Amino acid sequence: MTEADQQRGRIRRLVGRVAPGVEAFSHYRIAWLSGDVAAGLSVAAVALPVGIAYADLAGVPAVIGMYAAIFPLFAYALFGSARQRMVGPDAATCMMMAAALGPLAGGDAERYLTLVVVMTLTVGLVYLVMGSARLGFIANFLSLPILVGFLNGVALIIIVGQLGKLFGIAVESSEFFPKLVETVTKVDGAHLPTLALGVGMLIGLVALRRYLPRVPGALVVVVVGIVLASLLDLEQQGVAVLGSVPAGLPEFFRIPMLPLEDYPTVVRDAAGLALVSFTSGILTAKSFAQRNHYEVDANRELVGFGAANIASGLAQGFPVTGADSRTAVNSAMGGKSQMAGIVAGGVMLLILFFLTEPLAYVPNTALAAVIIVSAVGLFDFATLRELYAMSRVELGFSVGTTLGVLVLGVLPGVLLAVALSLLLLLMLTSRPTDSVLGRVPGMKGFHDRKDYPEAETLPGLLLYRFNANLVFYNADYFKTRVLAALAESETAVEWVVLDASAVNVADSTAVRKIEELREELAARGIVFAVAHRRHTTARLFESSWVDAQRELTEGYNYPTLKSAVNAFNRRVNHTAETATGQGAGT
Repeated sequence: MTEADQQRGRIRRLVGRVAPGVEAFSHYRIAWLSGDVAAGLSVAAVALPVGIAYADLAGVPAVIGMYAAIFPLFAYALFGSARQRMVGPDAATCMMMAAALGPLAGGDAERYLTLVVVMTLTVGLVYLVMGSARLGFIANFLSLPILVGFLNGVALIIIVGQLGKLFGIAVESSEFFPKLVETVTKVDGAHLPTLALGVGMLIGLVALRRYLPRVPGALVVVVVGIVLASLLDLEQQGVAVLGSVPAGLPEFFRIPMLPLEDYPTVVRDAAGLALVSFTSGILTAKSFAQRNHYEVDANRELVGFGAANIASGLAQGFPVTGADSRTAVNSAMGGKSQMAGIVAGGVMLLILFFLTEPLAYVPNTALAAVIIVSAVGLFDFATLRELYAMSRVELGFSVGTTLGVLVLGVLPGVLLAVALSLLLLLMLTSRPTDSVLGRVPGMKGFHDRKDYPEAETLPGLLLYRFNANLVFYNADYFKTRVLAALAESETAVEWVVLDASAVNVADSTAVRKIEELREELAARGIVFAVAHRRHTTARLFESSWVDAQRELTEGYNYPTLKSAVNAFNRRVNHTAETATGQGAGT
């Protein structure tokens, strides 16, 4: 291979790491084109009305929702790694952004739009930093029950927030429960034409999803709403409509500036938004990748999401993330590659240039119906049912997160979700399972006596396994459990052997606790030994200290449980022989 070939190979690998979509296009198969075009048209039919609807949810003009639906698709197609993944506006992301920026804007619409662009660019930069630092593992930071609980809370907030527009009534309250009560008390004053149109659209959208899932229901509802509004002159009857939507491209690369004191708050809220949206988005990406037999690199996805958000910000849009419904449409319609996103973005771009006039007649109640149905889809009943059958504890955490979001709000709900994830982790690892081991006749190895009551133990020997890492918050529990196992032993114990096969990490607190236990057992004439000790347990400590400790405990560290048992048998036999010899001599 020549030097030029090697150079080209290095360039290809670099492009593959930075822009996976570019490399994917270099291997594009013409046989995929028909499927990608059909999928792209279908995605556009769903994405455009949803983008307009979510713009209302985000508190920005409808055209900004169109910008956020169009331009991130091009960026993700080049920098994203998931072939079926579609990016765009998302209900939870819009709610989080509005909750973060509303107080900062203080009712100033112009300042709010400035904050939206700055936050969108900041979210993109946060993603890029996370991708460069290879923090893709952060997708696992929120447990599934906690994430489901958070999104369920957001879904309920969205639904209640749209009821006023669906019924044609003004709702002043901003918090969930007061807003729900106010909406219920004002239902009698609903504007009947708005209510009839909104409920009809809602029923029609649900029916289309149920019986004709391949039909772009959101587009049908919007088109029907435009036709009815123009033919029946609904605006004159008091039905609120979207109003004029400017055509053409946005003012690209206009980066507004904020006072310096605003940036810490914006960066903090952008990081929270990125955490939640990426955690939710990567789950969907992996799900569709598994169905289509390829792998998704979480670190590359961070870069893809970052590029999509920067493109949205430069186009004066708002934050975007993985769009579950549009990804499902793409997959169902046979999309094979990122080309489907290019097609979808191109179609919507043509509409932005030539077909914005009819959008002025879209009834707001129709958009409310689209948002409500999307929010109902966001609410995960199936996981709650699974948790009810599987783990009532995790169900409690999930429901608690939902209630926390409803009571505290969306942004405090993010902090609550993180805190509850940590609490659940600590609860599970601070009191892990443990085992007293024995031999089962006819089976190799050593087994938990709780699983095999017939397992036999050697008199005088206690084989104990702690099924977790040993760190500061479970070290006391470890010592308590060893002493409890000693107390429950059927025979007097001479040796305690710790099976450390499940311990990959030990910290200084745990080491001190083990030394305390070793000394306490030694005072009672009991030997403490360790088997299966992994070298990774020493990664927190200095190598010179590790070497010194290894020399001190050399006689009581064994590579396997079998070697520890053999050592116990030899010492017991030696003691018995010594006692017999002394008796004979006497």
